[in-house]
Amino acid sequence: MSSDIDAVHWRSEEVDETIVLTLDVAGQRANALSAEVLAEFDRILAQIESRPLNGVIIRSAKSNSFIVGADVNEFQKISDMAQAVSLAGAGQAVFNRLARLPYPSVALIHGHCLGGGLELALACTYRIAREDDATRLGLPEVRLGIHPGFAGTVRLPPLIGDLAALDLILSGRTVSAHQARALGLVDETVPERHLLRAAHAFVARHPRQRRAAWWKRVPAWSPLRKPVTRLLQRQLRKKVNPDHYPAPYRALELWRRGASQEEEARSLSELMVGRTSRNLVSIFLLGEKLKRQGRRQPHGVAHVHVVGAGIMGGDIAIWAASRGFRVSLQDQRPEALAGTIKKAYGFYRKKLKKPVAIQDAMDRLMPDLDGNGLGRADLVIEAIVEKAATKCELLRDIERRVRPETLLATNTSSIPLEVLGEALRDPSRLVGLHFFNPVAQMQLVEIVRGRQTSDSSVERARAFTVAIDRMPLDVRSSPGFLVNRVLMPYLIEAMMLSQEGVAIEEIDDAATRFGMPMGPVLLADTVGLDICLSVAEMLSGPLGIPVPERLRETVGRGDLGKKSGKGFYAYDKSGKPRRRPVRGHSDLPVTERLILRMLNEAVACVREGVVDNLDAVDAGMVFGTGFAPYLGGPMRYAEALGEVGISSSLRRLAQEYGPRFEPDEAWGRSDLFTRDAGSQA
Repeated sequence: MSSDIDAVHWRSEEVDETIVLTLDVAGQRANALSAEVLAEFDRILAQIESRPLNGVIIRSAKSNSFIVGADVNEFQKISDMAQAVSLAGAGQAVFNRLARLPYPSVALIHGHCLGGGLELALACTYRIAREDDATRLGLPEVRLGIHPGFAGTVRLPPLIGDLAALDLILSGRTVSAHQARALGLVDETVPERHLLRAAHAFVARHPRQRRAAWWKRVPAWSPLRKPVTRLLQRQLRKKVNPDHYPAPYRALELWRRGASQEEEARSLSELMVGRTSRNLVSIFLLGEKLKRQGRRQPHGVAHVHVVGAGIMGGDIAIWAASRGFRVSLQDQRPEALAGTIKKAYGFYRKKLKKPVAIQDAMDRLMPDLDGNGLGRADLVIEAIVEKAATKCELLRDIERRVRPETLLATNTSSIPLEVLGEALRDPSRLVGLHFFNPVAQMQLVEIVRGRQTSDSSVERARAFTVAIDRMPLDVRSSPGFLVNRVLMPYLIEAMMLSQEGVAIEEIDDAATRFGMPMGPVLLADTVGLDICLSVAEMLSGPLGIPVPERLRETVGRGDLGKKSGKGFYAYDKSGKPRRRPVRGHSDLPVTERLILRMLNEAVACVREGVVDNLDAVDAGMVFGTGFAPYLGGPMRYAEALGEVGISSSLRRLAQEYGPRFEPDEAWGRSDLFTRDAGSQA
């Protein structure tokens, strides 16, 4: 690089009259396109665009990714539309300069190539991707409440066809290198050792640029744009509410109008300053913060031993093996072990696809009837029946059979670790690893610290959680921890409404209209009514939460929910609930009662120190239960409603429905509603 270019994040070398630009964002694990990175890139392009070169190759120095997108941290600094338009316009200008170079440009892609990173690649003449399962390409902006803003909505349809482009933009999903090659998104896929050689070959040959076949562009013909848009809108409405998540609808409208880059930038700016995007960005950054906390210390785990091949234990074992860990799974019932191995094969075949990868995962998962894996285990996770005495007996036996340095973990959903720790000679090594069902879908794991749990045990548990691609959330050992404690009043209130005669379908519809991914009644059935009853009884004493009689009666009949084929709903052979049509709506304030019970319990958890701050509540409830992400979590929603308004509503409901709605004393304490200024960084 010549001396007049002050580049912190880019390196340059010239080989055979071809410039190789390497992005290596200083101080970061992955490359993101900050304003500073884009400005440097623009200066470099300005210097080389008039030189008599054969071409330019753009690659990444990061081992795990090309470019993961724009720097999301900078989104929070945008306070008005003018700033947002300026950001989008600056990115478009840089990528347009790249697209106008008088010689070919090649993007060498490996690992994650997302958002602005893919838009940079789209501005190149050619794209070559590393041929492996770790390479993923996509435009996931809708997950942050926005759509592509660096001309992605303009450049992608002509390249791969309109319907394929809209699928990627509206869903935010990613594709593998192989899928990208089939779509025409990349020109070639090669092994890593051939990437640079292939790029130089493309520069030398300068083959004709890819464009979608004419028939893939038929939907863009003027007479077809409106009907295609209406069809896609109907499909979108089955998945997302336009009032909650407007971004995909905006992107579709841009396509319908054949919008320009300038129109794309204006639409993006409106979304960026809106409620949904601000809240989704906040949640995204909270998730990144949780992951960073788990990367600070090594976990020292190679072999995981899981005790209990039920739904939770089996799924934990299956997931850990899929993430590269050796796993032994112990259970007294041979049929339970056989069932889990069969389930594992189906899961790996669907997720991993390649026979070699499937077989490797199966080889890592070992059924262990006698518990022989205990002696080799670095981490033992017990996931047996939710009974304190039974768990204590098991933990006592485990401690006798494992090495002194083995980390002991319990998947208990509600039992305080102080109770379980009484069974151990060294309770400092016991930590809670509370997974949520289904394990393969729920991102959160509660890291439960008891009074005697050591710092090193918590740190190892956090690090292991991140290593299996999950988010660790620290919680203090207390009844129900965070997620179940906040969730249980919500579920119980749904059952109280049902006892009062409100149709369960109406209760669930009210919750999903609010933005929950699943109604509380269906959620209870999915979790298992026996588990709900166990947790409710565990919490009823210390928290004074009444257990609805209908729940006791339903479990007493053996109707345990989806797993037994009948709970509050009856289920067909495919596991779908048989729902009656909703006839009118109750006069009762269904949504208000459900959500305010949840908010009231959430703020009590902050007051009692179950978690450290409001951010932890928001992260826990969004990633652990799917609490309406567009609202940013229960505490961010409470802040939007206002403490005074919530307290007033709770008092009104308490007068009408009883003391369970009495506002928690925390609503009057302003010190609890101060967020850590650095929590979003």
